[in-house]
Amino acid sequence: MVKETRSYIEMLRKFGGDIGLPKLDVDKLIEGHRKNIDALSQSAEIAVKGTQSVAQKQREVLEAGLREATALARAFQPLGNPQENLSRQTEFARKVFDIAVQGTKETAELTKQSTSEAVKIIQERLKDSLQEIRGSVTRPEKPAKT
Repeated sequence: MVKETRSYIEMLRKFGGDIGLPKLDVDKLIEGHRKNIDALSQSAEIAVKGTQSVAQKQREVLEAGLREATALARAFQPLGNPQENLSRQTEFARKVFDIAVQGTKETAELTKQSTSEAVKIIQERLKDSLQEIRGSVTRPEKPAKT
């Protein structure tokens, strides 16, 4: 199979050379595609790590909220002073809100960071790929006019 593939490639190269088409360095093109696949893999890996970080941050926020709810439930005395109960409930709500806001900020930053890194890898690879494609094409020399 490899021999047949090489034979076809050689036939195409000869055909292109005979009619004056630009020559392609197939090995460079194949290497470029391998690099493209590597870049996609790296980008996906970063995206997955980012998703895992976001999920972990959301879990931490939920756990912190549950800890605060547990503390309030333990401290709550329904027969106690209504003013004190209201104060505790207000403090609880403030703490849970602060935890949620901080968690949202951190989650947004993690998402932005991982997305930016993943996109940057693809952008750099596309830029390099275009340069590699340009470098793999050589124009046949035109015969000198006599």
